[in-house]
Parts: sequence; structure tokens; C-alpha cells
Amino acid sequence: MRKILPILAVIAIFVSACGAGNAQPTAIPLPTSFPTNTPPAINAPAEADSNAQSGDERVSSVDGMPQAYIPDGTFRMGAMDEHAKSDEQPAHNVTLKAFWMDKLEVTNAMYMLCVQAGACEPPQRFNSETRDQYFNNAEYNDYPVVYVTSHQAELYCDWAGRRLPTEAEWERAARGDDFRTYPWGDDRPDSSRGNFNYFVGDSTQVGQYPAGASPFGVLDMSGNVAEWVADYYDSNYYAQGVTMNPTGPGARSKYFNHSVRGGSFQDAFIDIRVAARASVRGSNPNADDPYSEDYLGTVSPKIGFRCASD
Repeated sequence: MRKILPILAVIAIFVSACGAGNAQPTAIPLPTSFPTNTPPAINAPAEADSNAQSGDERVSSVDGMPQAYIPDGTFRMGAMDEHAKSDEQPAHNVTLKAFWMDKLEVTNAMYMLCVQAGACEPPQRFNSETRDQYFNNAEYNDYPVVYVTSHQAELYCDWAGRRLPTEAEWERAARGDDFRTYPWGDDRPDSSRGNFNYFVGDSTQVGQYPAGASPFGVLDMSGNVAEWVADYYDSNYYAQGVTMNPTGPGARSKYFNHSVRGGSFQDAFIDIRVAARASVRGSNPNADDPYSEDYLGTVSPKIGFRCASD
């Protein structure tokens, strides 16, 4: 586990590479098949959201992230397909209040803004699975940030005026309100719908698979990089019958394992189903040594994140 770089050294790298305080997230072209209206900024007064409808979008004034509106509703959470695993069962109805979900995974350029604002530490490593220079490399500005801890993901979302989504929010944004197996439906995945099964071998630019969009227009929810969510992981949590705005269990071990959703560029089709769950060691901010593995948890070139907001 690579330790966090000294702050002065990091600042020197950023100043020399792009000029401190001047980084801007590169515009990300979205598929034209989805709504293109320009809604209120995320920091607008709360009453601006009161008339939002399913499919509406807005764009963050903080990091440029487009978000999709997910209305109040009840959906079926858990696996209902032949590949169902024990921790994805029993399938059960869950009712959620309305929320907004990032349409894209948080990118390197977006994350850089948080670092330059002094609210985020840099990723634990600057490479990706196959690229030696990935973060802080303009060529990959619009690719998902990786090698971030669960706590770093939380800090970013807080800085951006958002939060990590719950598992239930993540799954509804991916599935919609029917019983589909993948964000696009029940058809077997292929390379036109997502980045998985080492078809590419590393992350791809966000938003490049419009054929894989969810019913709400959310992109890259199957493959590319897996995503931290807010919930701690418990393989038996669904059996507890929490059906109203579930937020997951308390930490169940000293390792603070978090749920991770969506699968990554390495995963087979079974592991990019919308019901698929993974358990990954999260951060423990209460650990004595902030440079220790206990404090940081697991980081990976296959894990990034997206945010949500109420």
C-alpha cells in the first residue's frame, strides 16, 4: 500500500503540471439520445427541485457533474436471475425517497479540483491498471479516478455538496422499477454496452457506452470501474427486512468492509449484474496511524465512485 505523499511534494507536482488553482474539468459529451436541457445548478435553493420529474437533469456548479433525478418510488432490490448469489437474496421491495444520482463516475479532472481546493488528498497512486501516468495526465482527464479510499470518496462527495449513494439508491438508479438484470434490460452483455471482461483491459472514458444506460439515463453502472457506496457490507443484510430508505448495517468487523457495486473492466458478465455485490475493506478514520493500512483500507485501479444527493 503506497502511503499518502507529503503535501508539499504533491503541491509541487500539481503546480508544475497544470498550474495550481487553474484546473478545469474537461467537458464530457453525453449521448444525444438523453435529455440535454440545462437544469438548475446543484447549489440552487431547495425549492428549485420541488418540480423535478423522472429523467430531469441538472449540472453541478462545483465540479461540472451532470445528475439524473430519481423520483420517490418502490422497486425490487436483489437478484431475480439464474445467477443469483446468496448475498443478493432474498429479493425484496424497497421504498426510497427521491434523490439525484451522478450520471457519470467521478473523473480525474473533477477529483483534481478537490485536491487543488485543499479538500481532498491525491489518489494513493497516480497510475492505472496498464498506464504509468494516469492521474494528473491531461490525456485521461475524463477517465474515472481510481486508487481512492472509501474515505477519500466520502470527502470528495462532501466537498461537492453531495454524498455517497446507499446500496439501495445505487441499485434503483441502475435497475429502474422493473426486474431487469442489467441496466439496459436482460440481454446478455457485450462490448457495445460496457467495459468488462478485459475487452479493453483498463478503464475507459466515462459515458462512452450509451447503449448500456440505465432507465434513468445513468451511465457506466455495469463495468468500467466498480464504485464505493455508503453502506457497510453484510452478506445477510437483505434478510433483515429493512424496506424504507435502507442505509445498511453498522460496521461488522475491525476492517470496516464496505459494499462496492457495478463491477469493473476485469469482471465477467455475472459480476456486472445490477444485483451483484462485493465486499471491500474500507477506511477507518479512527485508526491511530493515518498512514497505515488500517486507516486507509483497500485501494485499487478497479475501484472509483460516483455521488448522490437528496
